[in-house]
Amino acid sequence: MYYRFSHKMKTLLALAALSVVVLPGCGLTGQSAQPNPTLTALSQSIAATSTAAEQQDESAHKLATAQAEATALSQEIFATQTAQPAERNEVELATATVAAPIIAELPQYGLDPAQGRVGWVHDPLTLDLTAFHDYTYGNDFMNITASDFALAADITWDTQYGGSGCGFLFRSDGDQNKPNQYMVVATRFANGHVIFSALADGEIANIHDFYPHDDDRSFQSQNGTTNRLAVVARGNIIEIYTNGAKIGEVDTTQPPVLPVIPPAPKPPLDLKDLPGVKRFQTELKEHEEIARRIRANFQTALNNYKNRKAIFDDGFLAMLALSESGHTICKFDNAWLWQLEP
Repeated sequence: MYYRFSHKMKTLLALAALSVVVLPGCGLTGQSAQPNPTLTALSQSIAATSTAAEQQDESAHKLATAQAEATALSQEIFATQTAQPAERNEVELATATVAAPIIAELPQYGLDPAQGRVGWVHDPLTLDLTAFHDYTYGNDFMNITASDFALAADITWDTQYGGSGCGFLFRSDGDQNKPNQYMVVATRFANGHVIFSALADGEIANIHDFYPHDDDRSFQSQNGTTNRLAVVARGNIIEIYTNGAKIGEVDTTQPPVLPVIPPAPKPPLDLKDLPGVKRFQTELKEHEEIARRIRANFQTALNNYKNRKAIFDDGFLAMLALSESGHTICKFDNAWLWQLEP
């Protein structure tokens, strides 16, 4: 399930009312436990029987009958309670199995598995866009918010335009018209480009650019390839990882940093290679347009940063696809949220 950004806020409110099926015993987020209906009924029956017995103490026969019934009901409760630990152990085992890969991955991000809990584990999700300057997001657990957390997913992309990308939004207030939120988006531009940005009242108010290949030699920018993107948010510090390597860190209280624009593509050595020349001209035009947009976004963010507060400490999270132009497909697998203890 995913949602276009133009959807009404009531969609989020409706989602917030949905229950989340989670496993107890490992700190998974969900609704509070409900009383066992069988135990509740049995307890009420015992209370009613005991009250009747007290009111009719003159009848030894009735008292004996009440005691016998209460004894029988107590035995039923004991049998039910005895069976519960075995059921709970099975649930805890299943929960531990689900959490094990997450716990094994956390040290890559400098996190202690003992200090946090699983927020959710997501089924595979595909976000598909075709409109110009389109934006969509998806999360089956939109009712769960987070302040300090780690969020990770394997992202496989297929984009026609190098400035289109896939990533996450987080600490979002869910406003459909003028959102306050953070975003981390990876694109194929310049063999890999990751952008952190902040929207304040719907306007870009902070931005930081990173190029994964500086620290992550395994990053792949070709269509059809997969990279693992992870974000760790602790207070005002946002850490960004690709394929387990830390590629950047943002202090959300600091202003935008002037981005470095990678060199333009080079023409083919053989100018008689007409397909190569045509491909170079297309790539050069795209590079110039994306570079222009990067500079423009920086200047806009810098101007807005001075006038708009873009420091957020809690909110919704989702997987995100952003299309500058053409067809954009973002596939998310092995996605999970780990909520850090305060």
